[in-house]
Amino acid sequence: MNGDLQKKGEGVQTSGASTMASTDIWTQDDLTTLLDRMHALVPESDTLKFKTTELHFDWEKVKFGPYSGEVCREKWLKLTTEIRKYRTMTELLIDAREFVKNPYKGKKLKTHPDFPKKPLTPYFRFFVEKRSKYAKLYPDLSNLDLTRCMSKIYKELPEKKKQMKYIEEYQRELENFEKAMAKFREEHPELVDTGKKKSDHPEKPKTPHQLWYNHEKKIFMKQNTEMNQRDVKEALRKQWSLLPDKKRLKWIHKALELQKEYEGAVRNYMESHPEYVHDDNIKSVLSKAERQLKDKHDGRPSKPPPNGYALFCAELMVGLKDIPCTERMIECSRQWRSLPHKEKDSFQKRCELKKRQFEVEFQRFLESLPEEERERVVNEDKGKEGKLATSTASRSLVPKEEDGRDKKEAWKRGKTPETPKTAEEIFQQTKLVECLVKYKNDKKKALKALDAEWKGLDKKQKIFWIKAAAEDQKRYERELTTLRTTAAPPHNKKVKFEGEPKKPPVSGYQMFSQQLLSNGELARIDLKDRMVEIGRRWQKMSLAQKEKYKQMTEEAQRKYQVALDAWIKTLSSSERAAYKESIANKRKGGTKSSAPPAKMRITMPKADTSDSSDGEDDDSDEEEGDGTSGSDSDDSDEDGEEAEEEGEENQSSGSDSSTDDSDDSDSE
Repeated sequence: MNGDLQKKGEGVQTSGASTMASTDIWTQDDLTTLLDRMHALVPESDTLKFKTTELHFDWEKVKFGPYSGEVCREKWLKLTTEIRKYRTMTELLIDAREFVKNPYKGKKLKTHPDFPKKPLTPYFRFFVEKRSKYAKLYPDLSNLDLTRCMSKIYKELPEKKKQMKYIEEYQRELENFEKAMAKFREEHPELVDTGKKKSDHPEKPKTPHQLWYNHEKKIFMKQNTEMNQRDVKEALRKQWSLLPDKKRLKWIHKALELQKEYEGAVRNYMESHPEYVHDDNIKSVLSKAERQLKDKHDGRPSKPPPNGYALFCAELMVGLKDIPCTERMIECSRQWRSLPHKEKDSFQKRCELKKRQFEVEFQRFLESLPEEERERVVNEDKGKEGKLATSTASRSLVPKEEDGRDKKEAWKRGKTPETPKTAEEIFQQTKLVECLVKYKNDKKKALKALDAEWKGLDKKQKIFWIKAAAEDQKRYERELTTLRTTAAPPHNKKVKFEGEPKKPPVSGYQMFSQQLLSNGELARIDLKDRMVEIGRRWQKMSLAQKEKYKQMTEEAQRKYQVALDAWIKTLSSSERAAYKESIANKRKGGTKSSAPPAKMRITMPKADTSDSSDGEDDDSDEEEGDGTSGSDSDDSDEDGEEAEEEGEENQSSGSDSSTDDSDDSDSE
């Protein structure tokens, strides 16, 4: 038959997607190897139809040499068309003779006439004894309801009565049964031994829960003889969920020891059985929650909050435990909004500090682990997608960009900030751990439940998560802007001098704009429409109000000039020379060298122009007296004029320019 198979095997071409060239030929040795590798994957208790077993084959484990799993499957299908898949009468008679010789195989062993009868449990004794009585008392009940009723009555029986009437008798008969069973094994050793043959493969390691369950089950069943297997399993499951961490760790360590022994046994077995195909990815005996518990016990540091807002919420939550969860989040959001910018920045700085501390502690934790454990932790961190990666700490620690690394080079390498999360992602991330405990670490079920819970929330309940997402978006934009700014070529950037006074607005309109933008009054208006709104409000103001803003500007300019002169006097000769040079460079080139022509043609309101011209006159006077101080005012004028032009451009689109001219001429 092998010769026929060889003939049929010759010239068979594989598909273009396979790794083997289409002209390759299967030799007889190749076909034999294919069948051997398939035979190694067949389960020892092979009782299914061959098609069913074939469907469950992992063809990636069958592949060998140049033949991929798909090519092996195609070759096997080709072979099955050439062999019969039914049994002849001769073959059936061979099986029948085997059955006649030993009819009591497997489960049929209990039908043997000499096999001892197992005694009824205490509850079933009560049930058999009292069933007819309660059936007469409750004729309307179905069999199921009657069984439930009797089960309840049995549970309510006094312990003394149970013990004397049912439990003691059961224990007596159980002892007799065990003696009879031992005698049966002696008289019929061939029947007992013909049961399921144990595989010589290494036994797979058990999980901590399985080890604990097997240990506790025997003790629990002796104490609760009336309970069935299902009730015992449920009761022990509840006990395991309430087990203290200290006791749980004992079984976790035991499971890990057994897993190491199993891995060693598998390696030894594969050396002595080369044909044995084993899955390289040995599944861990620990669940995610158990792994986290062990890591925490080993000294793994807790991950810090991702941003300043999360840190603020975490600290505030401690004092808000009595408030419902949704209201708690709203309260956090409200208090965060009321915080001044300095305090918000303080929380952000603390958060960054915690992240740096975490990286150092995490590196220490990695160094304290054995090599295998360290690799496992590093691989786990690398596998986390889109989350705040702790993998930075798993690598050797290097100084961050703000600690001396060239930011421009970092930008070229593409190290952008962590992408912002959506409201739903933040909601899921916050509640995932709690949900994993509820669904026994089944992540798919947990995520599905969280998705359904999110969809069930109304808009009011989602407010907190939406605001958290907005904060994260702001954080991302802020970090991205900082990164882009630091990466940009510095030749057009104005040099900043330490202690230099901040320039005030140079016109009444600019002072008014700055006031509106800083007090948060226009926060709800879209960014594009804010300047239009500012221009509209400026138009509606009376001349007296405009004059008031002009006076405020002049006062601010006077104070600025005094502060600037005082600051210049504190500079050394070299610093003063550098300052003068920066001003000269600014006048020659200027940072705003390419302003849009449209803005240059816009007619400025006369009142504001007078403000600007006053500033320019001051500048010219200062230039004559001191060539240093006036330049900064000049810079202020340029900034102010640009802001003014933008505002006036927006307002001119919605109003008549002639009206503005007439109003401003009156003010003059």
